Amino acid sequence: MTGRRVGFVDVTTRDGHQSLWATRMTNGMILPFMPRMDEMGFDWINLEGGAVFDVCVRFLHEDPWERMRLVAQRTRRTPVDIMTRGQSLFTFRFFADDVVALTVRRIRANGMRRITVYDALNDVRNLELSVRVGQQEGLHVCAGMVYTLSPVHTDAYYVSVAEDLVRLGADSVFIKDPSGLLTPDRVRTLVPAVRAAVGDLPLELHSHSLSGMAEPSYLEAVPLGVDVLHTASHPLASGASLPPTEYCVRHLEREGFVTDLSLSDLDEMADYFTGIARRYGFPPATPHRYDPALYRHQVPGGMISNLRADLARMGMSEREPEILEEVEQVRVDLGYPILVSPFAQFVVVQAILNVTQGERYSAIPDEVRRYVLGHYGRLAAPALPKIVDRVLDEAPPGTEALTGRPGEIIDPALPALRAERGPFDSDDDLLLAAFYSDRELADLLAARSVRRVADAPLSATTPLLELLRGIAEQPRAGRITVSRPGFRLHIDHGRR
Repeated sequence: MTGRRVGFVDVTTRDGHQSLWATRMTNGMILPFMPRMDEMGFDWINLEGGAVFDVCVRFLHEDPWERMRLVAQRTRRTPVDIMTRGQSLFTFRFFADDVVALTVRRIRANGMRRITVYDALNDVRNLELSVRVGQQEGLHVCAGMVYTLSPVHTDAYYVSVAEDLVRLGADSVFIKDPSGLLTPDRVRTLVPAVRAAVGDLPLELHSHSLSGMAEPSYLEAVPLGVDVLHTASHPLASGASLPPTEYCVRHLEREGFVTDLSLSDLDEMADYFTGIARRYGFPPATPHRYDPALYRHQVPGGMISNLRADLARMGMSEREPEILEEVEQVRVDLGYPILVSPFAQFVVVQAILNVTQGERYSAIPDEVRRYVLGHYGRLAAPALPKIVDRVLDEAPPGTEALTGRPGEIIDPALPALRAERGPFDSDDDLLLAAFYSDRELADLLAARSVRRVADAPLSATTPLLELLRGIAEQPRAGRITVSRPGFRLHIDHGRR
């Protein structure tokens, strides 16, 4: 159908640098271009979620709540989006209902206008609270299902999940493909089925380019009913990231679809983030070739990189093929968990233990035990009986698998936090204490004490500012002339 509008969620400042730059994009890199992004015609700008919130605290020592406020001050036209993992929010732990509810409220209070929520097991019970509170706060709530390949993750399975998301009251629905496993062939059956299940709700697609199949899958999905694509600016697209916005706009417009984006604007955005990459030494985006092995082990690219680093540190690099083969089997044994955080980490660790311990499942991490017992949610298929038996045999007497909503068994956390670690200056600080220990927050708090919150960071690549700074630092005389249409700058820099 030509003439139909296609929308875009920009993930450059969230999933783009999380996938390609180890989540190291700072406020100083994001904020200078944000007012320009606000004008470009994106439907949403995805800012935080997944590892971004966590890395802000642990490594960048920037307050992730402050990042929301600073971006909100610079965006008047385009609403900004925060992604959470439902009941586990930004980390791997499950949190009490009072923590989840307050987090959603503070996302709105800090100027965000949408939340995108998903559960790594597709157990929609773990999304109920976020959806309800988000709607109470006036947020647009996009609820998602996570795609994978297995005998139980059929089109009918995803139709059932989509119907549950509609019943929850989601404002839009998205398909999340973290390992880039979608192919055009599967799109031809999956997208029409989900499209029918969600009715008139907007349908979005989020797929990583790990297999090289995301781009053709996007182009196949739009004519079949996908309304909104998640994409990144070219310097932070492809590979472990998502498809380039420029690629999708160019090819969809050639097919007669309409977008609100301009290729010249997108080129300007790519120039800016290319400058960021060059200044700070970030690697350029590199498209991936089709890798049949990915469809067997399904481990996302970031996890593969971490696995290789860990194996090299342990002197076990030569065992990578053996461990990836074991990952395939562990996933079958555990009932086909989707290899997205935190379950990608759980499955890989269990595979390493199985290979190195000599006996499979002689050691089972606590996180895997909790998964088997339903503490993260409903499994797509039962775990291997011998694994369940071992977990129950080694558990305290009377332990049973959990059948209810996991959040129901977690006691409220905020009253104890206020009593034991308060008082807090704000609810944002209260939530930081819910997510992190005092030791983990120490560097962030120290950095905050010497930086005024209201200060806008210096631009990372403002050309004129960088030029003047460089000239001021030169020890010898020199003349510099910069000429552009309508602009001429001449500097005669005398000897100091």
